[in-house]
Amino acid sequence: MVALIFSLSVHESAHAWTSNYFGDDFARLQGRISLNPIAHVDPIGTLLFPAMAYFTGAPLIGWAKPTPVNPFRWRNKRVANFWVSIAGVICNFAIAIVAGIILRVLMAVNIVDLTSGRWGLGAEAANHSLIAEGAVELLLIFFTLNVALGVFNLIPIPPLDGSKVLQSILPPSFEPGFEALERFGFILLILAMFTGVFRAIFNVVMPLALRLLFVGA
Repeated sequence: MVALIFSLSVHESAHAWTSNYFGDDFARLQGRISLNPIAHVDPIGTLLFPAMAYFTGAPLIGWAKPTPVNPFRWRNKRVANFWVSIAGVICNFAIAIVAGIILRVLMAVNIVDLTSGRWGLGAEAANHSLIAEGAVELLLIFFTLNVALGVFNLIPIPPLDGSKVLQSILPPSFEPGFEALERFGFILLILAMFTGVFRAIFNVVMPLALRLLFVGA
């Protein structure tokens, strides 16, 4: 939950900052350019759904309060729509990269041993503490969770960021189709979740991400 709430807060704050950069200060005036979780937590998406996933074993799905934007105030609407939409995804991948780099450094100096299948400290650090093991586990959670969040949000199903990124790339003639699709977006998300579409995507992405993390280790 610590990793999820922090990562979602960074994600939504990035949307707000980028929208403000392109001329729309609505989210900034709402206090959304902030890492304070209170500004971003959605009781259902950030708390209830992840809790249900934890206790029932259902696929994890979660979200924060959507960042309010006013596209009519953006300079160069299509460019702004692309960067505002993808800003959160970029930040999620950035968090994953930073966590991965720290883990790689710790593995390189033999402080952390993850290749043995154990989330803990290396053989040369026999006197390691539970706090240190917890920190290593948290780093690995930050890595895997933010890869998952980034990939999930790139899926082009409304209201996910990927649909807006795709909308900003395709010709304007596609916009009526996207507007019609948005009415059924949440239903499509539920269908994708319970038909195994998301699981199939992550079954490919997550092993690849972990393989990149451990390459040469």
